[in-house]
Amino acid sequence: MKIGLAQYKFINGDVAYNISQIRKAVKEVKGKADLLCFGESFLQGFDSLTWNNEKDKDVAVEICSEEIDCIRNISKENNLAILFGYFEKDNENIYSSCLLIDDGECIHNYRRVSTGWKDSSQTNNHYKEGNEIKSFKYKDKTFEIALCGDLWDDDWNRFITDSIVLWPVYVNYSLDEWKTEENEYLEQAAKISKNVLMINSLSEDPVSHGGAFHFKEGSLVKGLPYDEEGVLLIEI
Repeated sequence: MKIGLAQYKFINGDVAYNISQIRKAVKEVKGKADLLCFGESFLQGFDSLTWNNEKDKDVAVEICSEEIDCIRNISKENNLAILFGYFEKDNENIYSSCLLIDDGECIHNYRRVSTGWKDSSQTNNHYKEGNEIKSFKYKDKTFEIALCGDLWDDDWNRFITDSIVLWPVYVNYSLDEWKTEENEYLEQAAKISKNVLMINSLSEDPVSHGGAFHFKEGSLVKGLPYDEEGVLLIEI
């Protein structure tokens, strides 16, 4: 099975642009991958929320929305599974979620269980976390999803698994900070699973240098150069 990790730029609040980036990455890997993964909250951009629920409920999208339908069509037209982070609306509530679409169908939706995606000092009870960590089958492999701070939370050990872990994140470390942080992420990944695929997006405001890594059994198997759009192809 071949998996692509798309180290691509998003623009906060520009869903049309971010979907165009998904199309661009799909074109890059068509015929080369079975699954293409994007970073945390890629659809809207990590800093697209205001913490005003009346405004943010128009930023978040439901699974049955025009935006999600667009990505479903991209998946079906290109015979490619697509995984991406997004701010999900469910009635009046907002979650930081991650959706896997295959052949145009939504087959797995994960809601981040850790609170670090939001400013808790400003949010109300409509900004919620999920409460389920489930493995799932895709093709002949078993996967689990974690979003960013999930694997750094006080109870991160509940993510320990024999499954392949897909780890979309959004962090904006400087290049100097990454010299230390890369090893910290490697060490944490080794505590969770033998195979962890981590993907971070590029952004300009604030600056994020990206980061796409395949961590396996405590070692970095391969990664992409920082600051360059591209897809890291991994065979599992």
